Amino acid sequence: MLGLMMDRALTLPSILEYAAQYHPDRQVVARTVEGPIHRYGYAQAMARTKRMANALIAMGVRPGDRVATLAWSTHRHFELYFAVTGIGAVLHTINPRLHADQIVWVANHAEDAFLFFDISFAAQVEDLKARLPLVRRYVAMTDLAHLPADGPPEARVYEDLIASHSPEFDWPELDERQASGLCYTSGTTGNPKGVLYSHRSTVLHAIALGLPDAFDLSARDVVMPCAQMYHANAWCTPYAAPLVGASLVLPGRALDGAGIAGLIQREGVTFLLGVPTIWVGVADHLDQAGERLTSVKTIAIGGSAPTAALVSRIEHRLGGQVRQIWGMTETSPLGVINTPLPEHAGEGAGAVLQRKLKQGRGLYGVDLRIVGEDGAILPRDGRSAGRLQVRGPWVASAYFKQDGGEVFTEDGWFDTGDIATLDAEGYLRLTDRAKDVIKSGGEWISTLDLEDAVCSHPAVAMAAAVGVPHPKWDERPLLLVTLRPGQTADPEDLKAHVAARVAKWWTPDEVRIVDALPIGPTGKVLKRELRDQLATPAAVPASES
Repeated sequence: MLGLMMDRALTLPSILEYAAQYHPDRQVVARTVEGPIHRYGYAQAMARTKRMANALIAMGVRPGDRVATLAWSTHRHFELYFAVTGIGAVLHTINPRLHADQIVWVANHAEDAFLFFDISFAAQVEDLKARLPLVRRYVAMTDLAHLPADGPPEARVYEDLIASHSPEFDWPELDERQASGLCYTSGTTGNPKGVLYSHRSTVLHAIALGLPDAFDLSARDVVMPCAQMYHANAWCTPYAAPLVGASLVLPGRALDGAGIAGLIQREGVTFLLGVPTIWVGVADHLDQAGERLTSVKTIAIGGSAPTAALVSRIEHRLGGQVRQIWGMTETSPLGVINTPLPEHAGEGAGAVLQRKLKQGRGLYGVDLRIVGEDGAILPRDGRSAGRLQVRGPWVASAYFKQDGGEVFTEDGWFDTGDIATLDAEGYLRLTDRAKDVIKSGGEWISTLDLEDAVCSHPAVAMAAAVGVPHPKWDERPLLLVTLRPGQTADPEDLKAHVAARVAKWWTPDEVRIVDALPIGPTGKVLKRELRDQLATPAAVPASES
């Protein structure tokens, strides 16, 4: 017997429709590429979005077409999130920090037919145009006064399209399983892989983000994603914020410490999210300014694991509580989030901090398991480490065009490539990426634990532990560290600092101070690049300071 309930499709335009009707004046605030701050309410955002939907159809965009963006986090990008998906097309957000060859590869692999670009990428788009034979139309995301001369001369102007079309538009009836968005992984091994989201998966994911034990969002919040809108849909917050009526602050291209801190202060931001490298810059700025923020309640950190020292710095300077998350492009991206249980009330500060270093507990909808090298499912004892596998309604079941299918198991799980443990309370603790773990004498050494140990030294800003070949032990750890502004340290002192905090055989053979670590397009340290450079040690010079 089937239930007698209405079968209403879960589609993305319904989110903005809700926000426009019930939270019409809640603000979307954006730092534009042109410079000024732009702000409007959800009702105005909806009117412009419907104008753009009409413009897209007039340009020839049809259901299933891939519409690409090379753009920062702005109000125009926000409008495309709903206009493109709302007419049944697929929004392909390209990471502009990729190498030009990678941009060409993903655009052609996705078969992008339309490309919207911010004016900061105009010259780059003109250079790439000859290598993008499938793109039929280009649109510069600006007004006529700021249209750059070095972009594609045939490009349409975004604001002209908005002005020339009506805000009257009826969203078509869409199947909720229809594709809505396409994001490519960062391609750390081989070519990037396409993750094809659906309306249903994205709406469910956005609802889950708002839950109290997730991001705990409501109409009383001001949400500022410092993960760009090309990075796993800014962790889905451009959908989750309007779904609950929260204000949304989009930082544009300025992710420097001063720029972020200024927006937080001016807009009264309560919820932040981003990768650890973002918060290092903000904390450095606030340290130098001698300031502490007061509006922030929660800072969600993901992308890579923060150290205990960074968690403490962030909470001291930004004023909110850190909630670490784990996820991937393939998980939309939220998989787990670190929130305390009722029985943790009254814990001491040290116990609280140690718990925050775990990635978190699973949400309803995301199943987790740890699998050993023999394929056996390992116990949730907090000690048994193996490969992390996940499944759920917002987890990819395959890659676009069936590339890289070996990571999807026969029994319906996605193998993440992470090495982790699960404890009896359900907390996930990553110990490494499978490709990053250091294998020494037949045993695993956790790079995350080594990085956490050295970053507890007050002079250290960031660290990366990598394995280097060893004639006896196969691999031994090398720690590369950068120092905080104005700080000095002796490598041997840092080595002793680590030795006091880890097993003796984990102690790195060398700690090397460097001026900078290579950071990838999503804000993560590129350990593969470090390992390649270390094949020629002189390629990773020590700092001269």
